[in-house]
Amino acid sequence: MNPVFLLVVLALIGLGFMEPVLWVAAAVLIFGQVRYGRGVSRPGSRGDMEYREYRDRRDQQARLERRYQRENRGRQARRRSKQPGGRDGSPPAK
Repeated sequence: MNPVFLLVVLALIGLGFMEPVLWVAAAVLIFGQVRYGRGVSRPGSRGDMEYREYRDRRDQQARLERRYQRENRGRQARRRSKQPGGRDGSPPAK
């Protein structure tokens, strides 16, 4: 954790004996740091989840591109076979 953050939380806790609402503020800060903080990376942390989601999207996109290329190759092959005078050396149809 950030040392400044710790000092702020300790100050809020210390001043909370005069104003109890400051304890609530300290609790909210601690909760926010634990839940949304960008501290030390732990397994299963938010940054890890973002990378996992990115990797899943990238893999899905690659699968879709491969599938499209396979389907497109098939269409191009069918078109070439129907066109007269194609690369297969057949004479143009009349």
